Amino acid sequence: MSVSGPAAHFQYALLRRSSGILRPLLLGALAALPCPTTSAWAESNAISVELNKLEPQQNGCRAYVVVTNKGATEYQVLKLDLVLFQPDGVIGRRFAVDLGPLKPDKRSVKLFDIDNARCDQIGSFLINDVLECKAGQESKSDCLANITPSSLTKVQLIK
Repeated sequence: MSVSGPAAHFQYALLRRSSGILRPLLLGALAALPCPTTSAWAESNAISVELNKLEPQQNGCRAYVVVTNKGATEYQVLKLDLVLFQPDGVIGRRFAVDLGPLKPDKRSVKLFDIDNARCDQIGSFLINDVLECKAGQESKSDCLANITPSSLTKVQLIK
């Protein structure tokens, strides 16, 4: 079984530090552990959601979000429950955004406007939950776990 990623690094470091009679015991124990394969690592955290830019608008703020689907699954719907926090940490509002459709192995830019909100009055966004996630006609239950948030702005995007 081939292992890559953090699990392989941990196993290598553990074996390198072991000596004598412990080494064969550790080899046997590590071989018995279930480890994700390379394809499993690729599917985990397969969707990155990056807050790329905030742009003031006449009646609010426009958010530019770069979404990268690194996996082989095509999503028709990826609807997020977002919470906007003000710079002082107080909740400003809660709203939903649909980032779908997402083609497999594709990067795309999505825009959404936040009415009656100034960009400089946004402290952070929380991906509170995934309201709906569909691949084809099938609802997916693991979408929140597969999202990796990030931000290129001073405004954080977290989950």
